[in-house]
Amino acid sequence: MDARISQYMQGSLNYSVLSRHSTRKFLPTTVPIEHVKESLSLAQHSPSNSNIQPWRALFISGTELNSLKAALLKIADEEKPRIPPLPEAFRHYRSELGRDLFGKSMGIAREDMPARRAAELRNFNFFGAPLAGIIYMDQKLTHADSLSVGIWLQTLVLGLTEKGLGTCIEGSVAGYPQVIRKELGIADEMVILCGLAVGYSDPDSQINCMVSQRDSWEDCVEIR
Repeated sequence: MDARISQYMQGSLNYSVLSRHSTRKFLPTTVPIEHVKESLSLAQHSPSNSNIQPWRALFISGTELNSLKAALLKIADEEKPRIPPLPEAFRHYRSELGRDLFGKSMGIAREDMPARRAAELRNFNFFGAPLAGIIYMDQKLTHADSLSVGIWLQTLVLGLTEKGLGTCIEGSVAGYPQVIRKELGIADEMVILCGLAVGYSDPDSQINCMVSQRDSWEDCVEIR
């Protein structure tokens, strides 16, 4: 067991935070809906700007999810995935993640572009997850409210982690809001923020053993 996790096993919150990681290969096992409802109930206590609770989400499975996966895969395969570019000062994080993910975890050579492309497209299949959520909010709201949604989403993910479920927050699917709106009937006045893959992690998958490195908090926070 990772030392950073065992050190904190006495506290369930600490354990959930440190054991959570992005799951990128799921088992087909059905997710108990009660686990989702209980985690949503917990997340509803998240703080928000003026208590407006701006988060909106739709969770789907079965044929409806399969239809969304097919539609997203089709358009993503026809064009370059719409992943927002990063400023120069932050690009090395994405490069390092790609090196760890494709090279170390998946064994894909840097020059093997077809294999890398196939791996990228798995995002739009929600990595085989049997349950997926689409997270959105009213487009008239501001960055303060998207921050509130982020707090809610973190709480939800930690609740699901505590119940033994794997998750992956996916900004990639938000690149195709028109597809999501058409498939799921989400109103035009809602901005699509991200997707959330949910399910049981495949314990035999090497890709699920990867834990992204984190900067020291001292590199990000100043205390005066």
